[in-house]
Amino acid sequence: MSSDHVQSAERSAGAAEAPPADAEAPFLELLARGASADAYEQPVLLARAEGRSAEWIAALQRAKPLALRVRSELEGRRRREAELSALFETAHDLAGLRDLDAVLQAIVQRARSLLGTDVAYLSLNDPARGDTHMRVTEGSVAARFQQLRLGMGEGLGGLVAQTARPYVTDDYFKDDRFQHTCTIDAGVRDEGLVAILGVPLMLGHHVIGVLFAADRRARVFEREQIALLGSFAALAAAAIDTANLLAETRSALADLELANEIIRDRSGVIERASDVHDRLAELVLRGGGVHDVAAAVSEVLDGTVVFAEAAATPAEALESSRADGHAVRFEDDWIAAVAAGGELLGALVLRGQPGLDPVDQRTLERAAMVTSLLLLARRSAAEAEQRVRGELLDDLLDARDRDPRLLRERAARLHADLDAVHVVLAARLEGGAADADQEADARRRLAAAASHLAATRHGLAAARDGGTVLLLPLRPGDSATDLARRAARHLGTAVHTPVTVGASAPAEGLATRTEAVATAYAEARRCLDALRLLGRSGDGAAAEDFGFLGLLLAGDRDIPGFVDRTIGQVVAYDRRRGTELLRTLDAYFACGMSPARTKDELHVHVNTVAQRLERVGRLLGDDWQTPARALEIQLALRLHRLSEPGQH
Repeated sequence: MSSDHVQSAERSAGAAEAPPADAEAPFLELLARGASADAYEQPVLLARAEGRSAEWIAALQRAKPLALRVRSELEGRRRREAELSALFETAHDLAGLRDLDAVLQAIVQRARSLLGTDVAYLSLNDPARGDTHMRVTEGSVAARFQQLRLGMGEGLGGLVAQTARPYVTDDYFKDDRFQHTCTIDAGVRDEGLVAILGVPLMLGHHVIGVLFAADRRARVFEREQIALLGSFAALAAAAIDTANLLAETRSALADLELANEIIRDRSGVIERASDVHDRLAELVLRGGGVHDVAAAVSEVLDGTVVFAEAAATPAEALESSRADGHAVRFEDDWIAAVAAGGELLGALVLRGQPGLDPVDQRTLERAAMVTSLLLLARRSAAEAEQRVRGELLDDLLDARDRDPRLLRERAARLHADLDAVHVVLAARLEGGAADADQEADARRRLAAAASHLAATRHGLAAARDGGTVLLLPLRPGDSATDLARRAARHLGTAVHTPVTVGASAPAEGLATRTEAVATAYAEARRCLDALRLLGRSGDGAAAEDFGFLGLLLAGDRDIPGFVDRTIGQVVAYDRRRGTELLRTLDAYFACGMSPARTKDELHVHVNTVAQRLERVGRLLGDDWQTPARALEIQLALRLHRLSEPGQH
């Protein structure tokens, strides 16, 4: 025992006789064991039972209150140590705050444990609704109590929240210092609470909530317990403030990150816009086409951009884009009109990107503008080239400027070769137009399509006689018929109207042969007229396709060619095999196509006639005896006899 305690004991004993030296030993042993207060009666009772002297018993009775005082002080120190330890642990939790609910739960748990109450709970104020509500509970068993909301001034908690002062009640339902409500009383009754202590959670001068400790029996809360709960409330307020600051910081960081994202996105968009501007400028300078523009914009916008003709684009969206001068959304696509003045030339269509950044939208619009410039430039160039090609073909048709060297030079500048084999084609639109303007427009479209075809085939084209004339080189393996039919299909598709095409026979040496092109053009026109008279509008053909009528249509009356096309295989067979198929054919037609009379004319067996005619059918085709074919074959036989030496 300390000297202070000894001196105090001596003063208490006054002038009494000093106790025996070991009178305090039993109490020291009890202090060392941490025995309960009741155990301190045992040394006196034991001394009396053992029959100790009155002096000994008096000494023990004087030592007992001193020992109890020391025990009380030691317990107080242990309690304060536990409280300080709990506060320290709570402060440590607060310093490493990660989850506000977890920290508040720990505060409530420790408050309940240290104060030894049945329940502890914490409520927070709701400025928007003007009340306070349960946030964390520990030891609660009633659901209605855990969901209570207290208006300012209602219940003990409402009073604490309103006055910013601690309040304690030994018996809640008998306390009339605060306003009782049915809802709050029902919740407290469900929980079975009687004694309640509430302290405010303060941030500066503002109350943000209340921390409670409560028992289900009557109890008096000591001043130290009120102070301890106040310390926990201060830590809870600090935790809430820290959490709010962290939330604000996180929100600010999120806003900053969003701003950075927007800046990065804007920078990326601006870079893309700059990139596409450079690319488009390069395309214009090197004479790129509309598909090059679409490809460049597709790469920059990371999507699929195509050039579409005006007729293949939704009319309403196209007209809206032309009128506003901006790209418009149509379903999941964006459409930017390609226009020049009041004329719609087509559209740039961005596929499958319903959401488009304004800068990217402007990029698409700029690309549409560049496309319109390229189309106008291409049209101007095409019109100029069309005029040059037309002028050269007009000179050839009209037999002007017959200097072969000059003609070849002019043709070479247009990538044409007048020394190659060519075919002259006469083309004309079918189907009447509604009015003169529409007819003129259709003819212009036909002339443009013909000029384009001539340019791609290294030929010439010109508008003439209400239609179009083309001079195209004949490729190896092609015939004039093949060329006429392909031209009819190509031109009809380009102008969306049937086009009839007549072709001349192949011609060569056009730079040196006077009237060669004009003669071929006349033949092509005769074939064109024949096609229309025969009801074959929209088709293409050459003189060789009309059988013996071709002799009338052709400009050079190609009799050997007609004979060869009609019976050439039979003639060749007789020459190779030494047979008499031609003689048999002559006799067969002379005898009215009667095998019986034919065998008498030839003095052979009827089976021989049948075998020869079967061979003729295999050479000329199964339809050789039809009236039309039979007429051509008879004419070819007669022309063949006339052309053979000694036969006429």
